[in-house]
Amino acid sequence: MPGVKLEIVEDPARACADRLLEAARAGGNIGLTGGSTPRAAYELAAQEPGAWEHVTVWFSDERCVLPEDPRSNYGLVRDSLLRGAEPSVRRIRGELGPLEGADDYERVLRDSGSPPLDLLLLGMGPDGHLASLFPDQETLSERTRLVVGVPEAGLKPFVPRISLSFTAIAASRQVLYLVTGESKADAVAAAFGPGAKPDPHVPSSLLPELTDRITVLLDRDAAAKL
Repeated sequence: MPGVKLEIVEDPARACADRLLEAARAGGNIGLTGGSTPRAAYELAAQEPGAWEHVTVWFSDERCVLPEDPRSNYGLVRDSLLRGAEPSVRRIRGELGPLEGADDYERVLRDSGSPPLDLLLLGMGPDGHLASLFPDQETLSERTRLVVGVPEAGLKPFVPRISLSFTAIAASRQVLYLVTGESKADAVAAAFGPGAKPDPHVPSSLLPELTDRITVLLDRDAAAKL
C-alpha cells in the first residue's frame, strides 16, 4: 500500500527498541502504547536510560483505571521502560473516566502547543484496532478533537478507555506499528495488504488515507497473509 512501509524482521522487539532509542536520542516528543506486545521492546530500550532524559513521553491511549492498576498503560511503560530514567511524562489520567479524562488530555496537548509526536508507537489488535479506536465506533469519524473518550472497549480488558483521535495520530511525524503473532495476520492483510481499502470495520485501514508516514514492524506470523 502506498505510504506504508512493511518490514518483516526476525526480532521485532529489538527492531522496535532500536527505533525508539534512535528517536529518544534526538529528543522531542514520543508517544507510547500499552498492551503485552511492546513490553519486550521497552525492556530493551530501558537498557539505555540516559537516552530518555530529554524526551517528553506521551501516550496513545489509556484504560480508565488508577495508574497503579496492572491494566494501566502508564504503569506498563513506567515499570518496563522508565526505570532509572527521568523524562517528562504526560500521562493520560484514566482515573478521571473516559469523558473527563479525554477533556483533560485534550487540554494538556493544546496547552503544550499540540506538538506533533516525533514518533508514535502503536500496536494492532486482531480486530485491526489501533490505540483505543475500535471497529465501527463513532470515534473513528472524529476529526475535530485530539483526544476521545471510549466508554465501551471493543476487546478485553473491557474497561472504558481514552484515546488519541485519528487527527492526533495522523499528525505524528512517524507512526510505527509493532505487530506480532498469527492472530494478527488477517487484520494486517486487511489494513495494509495489496487489496486493503479503508473500512471502519478494520480501523487501522483508515490511517493510510490520513498520513503516508507509517512503518509496520512484523514477525513472519503476523505477515503470513500479505
